[in-house]
Amino acid sequence: MSRPVLVLMLCLFSVGSAEFVIAGILPGIAADLDVSLPAAGLLVSGYAVAVMIGGPLITLATTRVPRKPLMATLMAVFTASNVVAAAAPDYGVLMAARMLGALTHCTFFALCIVVAVRLVPEDRQGAAIAHLAIGLNLANILGVPLGTLVGSEYGWRATFWTVALCGAAATLLLLVAIPSVRGDVRAGALAELKVLGVRRVQMAVVMSALGCAGVFTAYTFISPVLTEVSGFSPGAVTWLLLLFGLGTFAGSLLGGRLTDRALMPSLSGLLGVLTVVLAAFALAVSVGWAAVGGVLVFGAAFGAILPGLQARILQSTGSGAPTLAVAVNISAMNIGIAFGAWLGGAVLDGGRGLRTVIVAGAAVALLGFLVSLRELARDRAGSPAAPRGAAQTPAP
Repeated sequence: MSRPVLVLMLCLFSVGSAEFVIAGILPGIAADLDVSLPAAGLLVSGYAVAVMIGGPLITLATTRVPRKPLMATLMAVFTASNVVAAAAPDYGVLMAARMLGALTHCTFFALCIVVAVRLVPEDRQGAAIAHLAIGLNLANILGVPLGTLVGSEYGWRATFWTVALCGAAATLLLLVAIPSVRGDVRAGALAELKVLGVRRVQMAVVMSALGCAGVFTAYTFISPVLTEVSGFSPGAVTWLLLLFGLGTFAGSLLGGRLTDRALMPSLSGLLGVLTVVLAAFALAVSVGWAAVGGVLVFGAAFGAILPGLQARILQSTGSGAPTLAVAVNISAMNIGIAFGAWLGGAVLDGGRGLRTVIVAGAAVALLGFLVSLRELARDRAGSPAAPRGAAQTPAP
């Protein structure tokens, strides 16, 4: 892994930790700010809304800005938002701080992907994207437990101070390690928008949304599934979720390698594997040892599709302007996550059991697999934008 990619991975670890750690400190926030737990939970929703809506707009407005100063500015705003969150006197200020930080999330992640693939050879672009995904995986595996521990020992404000410190350190490393990469002076807002009209880009976005929706239909309710269906204790579920994170870590590495070898065939195959894994998990989850293996393989299947989903959007832009398309793809993933959580809840509200939630996730993943098969057939019938690797982006 090159030093710039490692630094970008560390930046995404900080951003991912800020996004995910809120779940572990919600009770403390609710008690300290005298709001209900559901109201505190809206801090998660507010963050997601800001990512989905604000991200593409900020990306569009900054198309011609040099990449390195823009990334450093976004990380500085992210850091400042966590300082404000740590010092927030009331719920309203905390919500505003969370949404401010979220506005940087989508654009920064998109820039990390675009810059990373410009800094590595074409046959290593999938691996570079996988390493960036590992930064977010580590946020779940390490950042969230550590942030929750800090919050339980020293209060939720200490968690935000810790995230702010990590953000400041990551910003300094970015300034030192990332070479200057210009904005696409040929691209402007119109060129970025034009790319979104390409059918292949649109289908890549659909695959991302369906893939993430399939995963999170099941994963959102994984804790009650493991306690009520598999029979594990709440304490054991913590370790099983860690196992899921480790599976995602390993899957991302595998997915990156497969993406570099044959992007669309591997992505289609992995979406098919995800569908089968979810269906098998639904059947076997009531058996303890099978549930343990299922959690690991489920995490690996999820991690494996991520590099391909991001690489496909880059490939689909061809020689066009990729940054907005990547940002829209990230927003689509967040929409898929939100839809998956809603669908799983709707299944339960409809009187179906927890096992049916996993089946619903498999059904959504199947739709993503079918779309991928259609795209694979179109690629083989015509001329793919790039025969292998992620994307042939302009040199910095």
